[in-house]
Amino acid sequence: MLPTTLVNSGSQGNGALSRRDAARHTAGAKRYKYLRRLFHFRQMDFEFALWQMLYLFTSPQRVYRNFHYRKQTKDQWARDDPAFLVLLSIWLCVSTVGFGFVLDMGFFETIKLLLWVVFIDCVGVGLLIATLMWFISNKYLVKQQNRDYDVEWGYAFDVHLNAFYPLLVILHFIQLFFINYVIISDSVIGYFVGNTLWLIAIGYYIYVTFLGYSALPFLKNTAILLYPFALLIMLYLISLACGWNFTKMLCSFYKYRVK
Repeated sequence: MLPTTLVNSGSQGNGALSRRDAARHTAGAKRYKYLRRLFHFRQMDFEFALWQMLYLFTSPQRVYRNFHYRKQTKDQWARDDPAFLVLLSIWLCVSTVGFGFVLDMGFFETIKLLLWVVFIDCVGVGLLIATLMWFISNKYLVKQQNRDYDVEWGYAFDVHLNAFYPLLVILHFIQLFFINYVIISDSVIGYFVGNTLWLIAIGYYIYVTFLGYSALPFLKNTAILLYPFALLIMLYLISLACGWNFTKMLCSFYKYRVK
């Protein structure tokens, strides 16, 4: 059972927060606190962040139950501990170096690839998706009777990071063991294995994203976030019929970008 929210001693008699306490709950204050903790590694809970990474594969619902707990205890849905972001960044660096090694890239080419993956694939695309989902959920999915609630932008970005992590591990780690010997070959089994890994990775992204927004009790009709599955499966079947190899296309694109 989730804990109930305790009334803060700084609250006014009518239950509203005092000016001082209200200032601590603004988006700017929360963002400042989050960014400040990036420089204090001893304050980060890396053990708990590793727990979240494990359960994003095995039981992502448990991760979002913890977001409920954070809302009850700290009055915010988004993470206040950057440990998950730090570990994800390490994963990005390690997996991208492995990707550069498998593709036989030089040192500077690998650095360019790393910058591309971090600032474009993860952060850039993440900012775009988080902002789009933040707008859509607040505009169309919030229940009419709960207009006092809204989806925090930080939470929308956390949902992206949660969904991006399994995708990263599947496409930038597991796939590495099959690229040179299986996937980029001109055989049916090559693009079947590669495209199937893409199907699983993007399917994970869609499902974890759906869980993130369905966990918010003031949203409605979140099942529409599963609709892209139909398009994903259709594209997967078309790719197999036409012999498209998504991984081979990605490798060619990466090599072109680092030249």
